Amino acid sequence: MANEEDDPIIQEIDVFLARSLLEKLYLFQYPIRPASMTYDDVTHLSAKIKPKQQKVELEMAIDTLNPNYCRSKGEQIALNVDGTCTDETSTYSSKLMDKQTFCSSQAASNVSRYAAAVYKKGELHLTPLHGILQLRPSFTYLDKADAKHREREAANEGGDSSQDEAEDDVKQITVRFSRPETEQARQRRVQSYEFLQKRQAEEHWVHLHYYGLKDSRSEHERQYLFSQGHGLAENTELIKSPSEYLMMLMPPSVEEENDKPMAPSNVLSMAQLRTLPLADQIKILMKNVKVMPFANLLSLLGSGTDATAVLRCVQQVALLVQGNWVVKSDVLYPKDTSSPHSGVPAEVLCRGRDFVMWKFTQDRWVVRKEVAAVTKLCPEDVKDFLEHMSVARINKGWEFMLPYDEDFVKKHPDIVQRQQMLWMGIQAKLEKVYNLLKEHLTPKKQEAQSAHPLLISGEQRVNMAKARVKQNYGQLEKELQKQKAEMKSSDALARTDVPNIRVKEEPVGVEEPMDTSAHEGLNNGLLNGLHPPQGSLEPVNGHLPGGCIDRVAQELKAFVSSTFKKQFVLTLSELKRLFNLHLASLPPGHTLFSGISDKMLQDMVLDTGCKQILVPFPPQTAASPDELKVYALWEAGDTYDQHRQVLLEIFSKNYRVRRNVIQSQLSQECGEDLNKQEVDRVLKVNFCSLW
Repeated sequence: MANEEDDPIIQEIDVFLARSLLEKLYLFQYPIRPASMTYDDVTHLSAKIKPKQQKVELEMAIDTLNPNYCRSKGEQIALNVDGTCTDETSTYSSKLMDKQTFCSSQAASNVSRYAAAVYKKGELHLTPLHGILQLRPSFTYLDKADAKHREREAANEGGDSSQDEAEDDVKQITVRFSRPETEQARQRRVQSYEFLQKRQAEEHWVHLHYYGLKDSRSEHERQYLFSQGHGLAENTELIKSPSEYLMMLMPPSVEEENDKPMAPSNVLSMAQLRTLPLADQIKILMKNVKVMPFANLLSLLGSGTDATAVLRCVQQVALLVQGNWVVKSDVLYPKDTSSPHSGVPAEVLCRGRDFVMWKFTQDRWVVRKEVAAVTKLCPEDVKDFLEHMSVARINKGWEFMLPYDEDFVKKHPDIVQRQQMLWMGIQAKLEKVYNLLKEHLTPKKQEAQSAHPLLISGEQRVNMAKARVKQNYGQLEKELQKQKAEMKSSDALARTDVPNIRVKEEPVGVEEPMDTSAHEGLNNGLLNGLHPPQGSLEPVNGHLPGGCIDRVAQELKAFVSSTFKKQFVLTLSELKRLFNLHLASLPPGHTLFSGISDKMLQDMVLDTGCKQILVPFPPQTAASPDELKVYALWEAGDTYDQHRQVLLEIFSKNYRVRRNVIQSQLSQECGEDLNKQEVDRVLKVNFCSLW
């Protein structure tokens, strides 16, 4: 008791378990850096990984202008490695050791007890680590220098030999035939060190793209370190009863477990299911049922289950189609698996099944031949996709197996809106992969009409008609009063003689919607096979509600300003992609969900001090119109303003310029003698998002 009084509890901190980056998060341990090397965004030149071996290789630049860097040593190392001639195979093209390669090794074989922690607003969020890698300098360039030295010595010895020397004597060759390899010999060979080294060398490197600390993608991925469901589905493992903790401390013996009868691996009773965490329960149910209304899912989970927690968990393993939840493709086809029919890898199967799910978000009917023609998959795989979520109808096609769930759509408009954004992103990927034509994107009129619920009782029709009459009556009454007022004003103007007055009529420009909302017109007002939520801030006839315009403009201006301060030059296509990522990170009901057109976005870019750079792209370019529109921040208030303006003027005259031309132009305009590394740094800082 005395010890407890001397050491009181100062603060209690809630701990949450984040699963978004499970089996994806690695910890890199860098060596103590020399004074001439910094681990910032500029120094990372390239990165590659061998996923199976968990082996990483990073190439990082060395600051050769640092006073601690020994230039003579760097020149000597480059000369030993590459020799006097420089070509494409040279390790150091600048004739100076200006980069260093780091190779990884596993620091610990078992990392299950390590996690990355983030503390924010009195909460501690933990993400389990998948691996801990120690990066150490690689000295393969010394091996290359030794090989060059041996080649030079061999050439010198060959040159000293006499030219009159007779030809080499004929040597006897012994031919041997190998015996058939026995099973024991094969096992020894497979377990040998040389065989393992050969297999590791055969694994191909996967080249990675490095994103800096302040990059928008890094900021977006960093949000996954926080738990998505506070105290709910993801953190049920941290909430244990005393009996459960006792069971974890003293698990039952192996003999007792062996006495229990074994059930089939694909059978799980409801009693066993309810002992699992909520997220695992939902994943198992969705994986077995494939398609399920939300009400049925709640009933299977038992009474007392929090509906909000279920909603957060089901979005991780399923997508919303026709108001019902359909299990995600990557849950049915995990990574490194293949089709039992054709042997096609899981990635291709997921893409094909996503196309079928997307077709059902547009219509209740899907034709099997059309799916097979687009996805190029075998008939058995396509049939499996369709049987997961639809029923075959003779002479009609495949119909979605469940009716449209109107109740769920009305109760949860924020979930519906978020799922609509997810389907927009999936559709964009499918368009690029399958080169979808307009006929694939736009459903037929008859099919669009069938997207509504098929079974409507007579009483429901009468009630709908009455509600429609009441609504139309109020609108007609307002229009009648408005027409009367206009007639009175026109009569008063007609009595007055106002000659020689002309009103100049300006053409009204119709703003084209952004690509992110281009799908809202499909299916006669039906998006994702769902009716739009009531009370949303969607624009009416292209105009926002009066009180929302100022807030939308402020939010949009803040996004554009922060984006161009991080990436000084952007195409309209890249800016819209970043805007979509920004929308995905916002809470439901935010003002920016009211709809932002291309024109609004471009006007806001120009209002924030940016300029459009008219780059003379060739006429036969395959780039989209949005990729041809380039915007740049003219003045950012940093040291690169003058360099950036010179570069933008260069690219406004030609879309492709040689590096030596850029170097000479920068030296001439800025009055500085820039070397190749400084020019590369200027280009990377200002044009990292384009080149």
